[in-house]
Amino acid sequence: MKTTAIKTHRIEIHESLNNILDRYVLSLADNSIVVITSKIVSLCQGRVVPKPLEADPGFKEALIKQEADSVLKTLDNPYDIYLTLKNNILIPSAGIDESNGDNVYILYPLDIQKVAALAWCYLREKHAIKNLGIIISDSHTTPLRRGVTGIALGWCGFQPLYSYVGKPDLYNNPLRVTHINLLDALATAAVLVMGEGDERSPLALIEDAPKITFLDREPTVDEETSIHITIAEDLYGPLLKGFF
Repeated sequence: MKTTAIKTHRIEIHESLNNILDRYVLSLADNSIVVITSKIVSLCQGRVVPKPLEADPGFKEALIKQEADSVLKTLDNPYDIYLTLKNNILIPSAGIDESNGDNVYILYPLDIQKVAALAWCYLREKHAIKNLGIIISDSHTTPLRRGVTGIALGWCGFQPLYSYVGKPDLYNNPLRVTHINLLDALATAAVLVMGEGDERSPLALIEDAPKITFLDREPTVDEETSIHITIAEDLYGPLLKGFF
């Protein structure tokens, strides 16, 4: 598998995502996957809130509570970061980000699946290819691990999971529950090459990814929800119950 970051100019508020793709995704081969950071989607949508002119500790907290689906109840908050649920994802501060923004808070994009589907249709038609994947990515934390990896907030063009259920292991024992989360695995590869600082690489191209089944249509509702599990089903559910 080959993962290549695509360098761009500094993306500003209310730019056109299609224009950005036109300018920097110059050619695409069949079976490619284009990764787009959620931050530039938010900027293109104008999903920003200016920071107060004077320090206001309660402003960010109120904004997080406004944007989050649910906020973890806690007695203290030493890092000024709230653990929240947003769009069925456990994520800090409802995805609100201060990095790489000019004195603004950058919010999660709206209609993420729709954005991915529109980009998929646009690039697939423009480059006259059949098999194409789109991922809208974000950086993501893992409990008890330092640093960030990647997560897919939206996607289009391929099956999101690779199932090993019913397949044998090395000793011919059938696997019962194992799936590979292709979306987040690919998003992590992209986050690694795109970076988190001043690299100005908000796009990435993934080629020759294994275990991908491409689709010639947008995902169904069942396919969209297949990547999510409820707190009741989650292995870590007992740690979360009662907090959200």
